[in-house]
Order: sequence, then C-alpha cells, then structure tokens
Amino acid sequence: MTGGFSPRDTLAPTLSLFASLSTLLCCALPALLVTLGLGAVLAGLVSAAPWLVELSRHKVWLFTGSGLLLLGAFLVQRRAARLPCPADPARAAACQRLRALSAVTMGLSAAIWVIGFFFAFLAADLLL
Repeated sequence: MTGGFSPRDTLAPTLSLFASLSTLLCCALPALLVTLGLGAVLAGLVSAAPWLVELSRHKVWLFTGSGLLLLGAFLVQRRAARLPCPADPARAAACQRLRALSAVTMGLSAAIWVIGFFFAFLAADLLL
C-alpha cells in the first residue's frame, strides 16, 4: 500500500501492548495479589515463573523502556493517521479498519501501562 496506511504501521502499537503487558506481570499483578491477601498465590506464581522476580528487580528500566516504546508507537500512529488511505474502496476500508485497530491497541497499551505504573510506584504509598 504505497502512499497509504500499511499493516506494518500497526507493529509499533502491538509491540507497545506487549511491553506494557510485561509491566503488569512484573509489578501490578504481584501488588494486586498481595493487596487482596493472596500472598500464597503470589508465592506459587513466583515459584512457577521465577523470571518475574528479575522483572521486578528492574522495574524502573522496564517501565522506562516500555514507556518510551509506548511514546514511539503513539508518534508513529499519529504520523500514519495523517497519511491518505488508498483510493481503491476495498483498500480504503482496510486502511480505516487498521487505523481503528491501531487506536484501540494504543489505548489498551496506555491503560495497561498506567495501571502497572500505579501499582509499581504509587499504590504502596497511597494504600498503606
């Protein structure tokens, strides 16, 4: 799709979704389990997936990297939104669907990142 929106333009929002999901796994999920009094569940989760501890140790880097990826994806999406869709009606409809999917993915990624940030850095101070 030259001169228009291509499926490749959804790559950055999709990557940002996976990066923000990692922030939920490292920080928000353990904090939520402890807050709900499910420490035994957290212990079982950590024993089944010990890499979660390593993610938690590097949460500042994880949030910085995923936040930068989210910002980059937002900028790519914003640039792509200004590009014209193809003149062909079928390709124009596909272009509009991809733009909508990209916007939903970006919104979901941002929401997940904010939830993860809240639990990783703010919840302990506000809730205790």
